[in-house]
Amino acid sequence: MKVYFNNSCKICKAEIDLYKKEKVDGIDWIDITNNNLAERETSKSDKQLLRRLHVIENQKVIEGAEAFLILWKKMPKYKFLYNFFKLPIIFNLFSFGYEIIAFFLYLKNKKQLKN
Repeated sequence: MKVYFNNSCKICKAEIDLYKKEKVDGIDWIDITNNNLAERETSKSDKQLLRRLHVIENQKVIEGAEAFLILWKKMPKYKFLYNFFKLPIIFNLFSFGYEIIAFFLYLKNKKQLKN
């Protein structure tokens, strides 16, 4: 599984650093900052990659709140988050909240985009 994240965003980096400490086998952490290969692998633009967390699992690109579920499911320490946030009503609320936060993080970090 590959996880595409913005290492230039302090908030994003801090969260991903927590996950990296778990040293879960089979997760490749890919910084999307000025990363043309990430754009090709995901078929997403730099703007799209900056906007949300992305995961590739089984050759499928998954983004946003659903990407977090996939990630948490693989991490024993965070599996409780998967079990809670996968519940239908909770997932809808989580997804909505994620989109709001991700939008403001995107606005904060969009200066790093290539023009």
